[in-house]
Amino acid sequence: MSYSEEISNKLNELLIKNYDAEKGYLNAAENVDSPTLKIFFKRRASERSEFAKELRTEILRYGEIPEDSGSFKGTMHRNWMSLKSLFTSNDEEAILEEAIRGEEASLEEYNQILKDRTLPPTIDTLLFKQKNAIQAAINTEKVHEELVS
Repeated sequence: MSYSEEISNKLNELLIKNYDAEKGYLNAAENVDSPTLKIFFKRRASERSEFAKELRTEILRYGEIPEDSGSFKGTMHRNWMSLKSLFTSNDEEAILEEAIRGEEASLEEYNQILKDRTLPPTIDTLLFKQKNAIQAAINTEKVHEELVS
């Protein structure tokens, strides 16, 4: 496998995670009543859409083909969130917990890829910026969770 393919494969893994997160946040926004949480989730979805655009650009720069949709696991997680919200009467705390769980999984994925010291500096910088934004979102979600509990 060429260096370009190796980097693109790693970026495609993150791209899929970002597609999943964007869809998950849009799903969460549909399942909460609080206008504040709706806005918060829509902003996170928009942020993840922007991350996906940045990753697609980098993959194309390496001459590879970016993925164009999320994962089966992400679809299952969103379906679980929808089902859970039905049984918990759109319990905002439960939806926030699921959002945090999903973000922590994304953060772990970023950490794994960033451990690889063969990434070019521009990609390394991009991934650190995205990882820090995900960490900030987790921190904010935990504050929101405290407020709704």
